[in-house]
Amino acid sequence: MSLRKRILAVGRSLLNSGLVVGTWGNISAWDSRREGFWITPSGMNYLNLKPKDLVLINRQGKVIKGIRKPSSESRMHLAIYSGRSDVLGIVHTHSVYATAHAVARIAIPGVTEDFAQMIGGTVEVAPYYIAGTKDLAEAAALALGAKSAVLLANHGVVGVGHDLDEALKVCQVVEKSAQIHVLAHVLGTPVCLGTQDLEKMRRGFLHNYGQQRS
Repeated sequence: MSLRKRILAVGRSLLNSGLVVGTWGNISAWDSRREGFWITPSGMNYLNLKPKDLVLINRQGKVIKGIRKPSSESRMHLAIYSGRSDVLGIVHTHSVYATAHAVARIAIPGVTEDFAQMIGGTVEVAPYYIAGTKDLAEAAALALGAKSAVLLANHGVVGVGHDLDEALKVCQVVEKSAQIHVLAHVLGTPVCLGTQDLEKMRRGFLHNYGQQRS
């Protein structure tokens, strides 16, 4: 499947799974051959998108291919790609339980093993800035650091990965773990995994889990 068709497939998956509603959220993938990233357009329904609707943006933040207006969060995607050479896919969602944490300004701790493996530690909350601004882009990239996810205060979640499939899975695991964190508080006091266990599981995921990375 081509890179652009994969973006469209991820968009449909986000909508069908409830990780976004309407036209919100955005998706991008790095195109090494073109030295830029393809990103979803602003305000268009994921179910109706065609490959020609995607927009290609270069390292300088300029549109070099596409007829549509790119997502308002293209600055944030560019800031993340610029700071993380290992990231080749980015998914931004507005999932309910994770966004509730972002609204409460509560980070999501390491409460499950799959979370520890996929994320690499606590998902921090980036300070609030208006969507689409340079300030938000810089704050998101800084709070993300070397991890796989970040919460945007009063906004949503950003997941990154070595490809789009991994970025999507990160968003799914973050949402599931956020829900578990809330429910664990209802039942009692959540017991989070220790730092050493988090680091060990993250290393195991990166170097031993699944098929060897190319």
